[in-house]
Amino acid sequence: MRSLIVCLALVISPASAQKSDPQAEVMAAMTASAAGWNAGDLDRFVAVYAPDAGFVTKDGVINGRPAIAARYRPSFIAGGNARGKLSFQPIAYRTISTVHRLLFARWTLTPAAGAPQTGMTTLVFERRRDGWKIIADHSS
Repeated sequence: MRSLIVCLALVISPASAQKSDPQAEVMAAMTASAAGWNAGDLDRFVAVYAPDAGFVTKDGVINGRPAIAARYRPSFIAGGNARGKLSFQPIAYRTISTVHRLLFARWTLTPAAGAPQTGMTTLVFERRRDGWKIIADHSS
């Protein structure tokens, strides 16, 4: 009986549970967002943003996922994005707290014709019930 209890304890023990990898989860969220952009799916693209996210622009801060979506809406077309294919290259990743991560990345937009555009982004992620979400975005 004792060996059965020990075996059950090992099976249901939190230590034996598969540990999450926040960095991999953040990058998976970024990959899913880029896939939404590339498919012309605005909702999928902005799903990575928290409902209360802040997005820094040259004109000020845009607050909230709906406002961020409105900013990007004009470039979304059926089957893609008029601005080109989006990809991200992670540059640095830092742990801020158990529920906050910082990602520095290079974004690249590759249009069907013409030269690619590229820039940097600084993203603060927060772990929420529905996964890792961007709460602050400063891209240039």
